[in-house]
Amino acid sequence: MKHPRTEPGAPGPAAAAVDPEALREAVGTVLADLKAVDVQVLDVRGLTAIADYMIIAGATSDRHARALAGRVVERAKALGVRPLGVEGEREGEWILVDLQDVIVHVMLARTRDFYQLERLWSPDHAPARPREAREPGE
Repeated sequence: MKHPRTEPGAPGPAAAAVDPEALREAVGTVLADLKAVDVQVLDVRGLTAIADYMIIAGATSDRHARALAGRVVERAKALGVRPLGVEGEREGEWILVDLQDVIVHVMLARTRDFYQLERLWSPDHAPARPREAREPGE
């Protein structure tokens, strides 16, 4: 797991043992069941240490976005994963659900088009590391 569970009342280690791939699949199933639009699953393990997967899903309205995010949280909790945070629920334009190894972005089309997260997090478009940050011999 990427983030330690230090808050009081957090589930114990047994509950934290959900495999990132299993969580990714469960989230994908929830999004498909609720008719999320153009769901993209990005493997970001080589790009960042904050998560293994980033899932970007479109919603047809702010109400749809809230329903998608809410159901994702419910499913994660059923698997024993306590979300580290949920942001943007009030507005419903872009809702981020941080499930530790899987980060879910539920976005309205105009917001998704503007921010282009798929492009930002694509390995083909990731910025090159500065020369001084590279390992010797690279």
